Amino acid sequence: MLKNIRVVFVLFMICGMAYPLLITGLSQVMMPAQAEGSLIKNEKGKIIGSELIGQSFEEAGYFHGRVSSIEYDAAGSGSPNYSPSNEEMIKRTKNEMSEFLKANPSIKKEEIPSDLMTNSGSGLDPNISPKGALVQVPRIAKERDISEQSLYNLVEENTENRSFGLFGEPHINVLKLNIALDDLK
Repeated sequence: MLKNIRVVFVLFMICGMAYPLLITGLSQVMMPAQAEGSLIKNEKGKIIGSELIGQSFEEAGYFHGRVSSIEYDAAGSGSPNYSPSNEEMIKRTKNEMSEFLKANPSIKKEEIPSDLMTNSGSGLDPNISPKGALVQVPRIAKERDISEQSLYNLVEENTENRSFGLFGEPHINVLKLNIALDDLK
């Protein structure tokens, strides 16, 4: 019995204390920004968000991200696992599409990229496709009185390509794009 307690104690010290402290220390040394949550700060050093968690941008003069059924609340990560035929999913998608078309009258329904109408698996995705950003350019140009060409260039500058040229799809971090947008004026 005493031998079993010692084994549990030793394993607890190794697996529950030493290993997590070692990994935390290594990550702080090797990748300090990522270990702290990939935080984005303004010029004054104030934290305005994370590269890893999306934010809701409602104002017409900003690029909007993906739909989030959890309002980008990282405490409740996840999204409903609805099939395309689910009545609630159909209703939500129609409402989102209607709102998008109202805010972007120059866009046709068929031109809306699917990533702007759908949740990510976590509900926290901070990225949209380049096409998702480009369809919003006319609205933002009109709202901010900026040339569309300037916004197209901004979208291109903020497009991140596939990881290692192979993995994922080209994408744009909406928070970074909106920060760059604010820096234009």
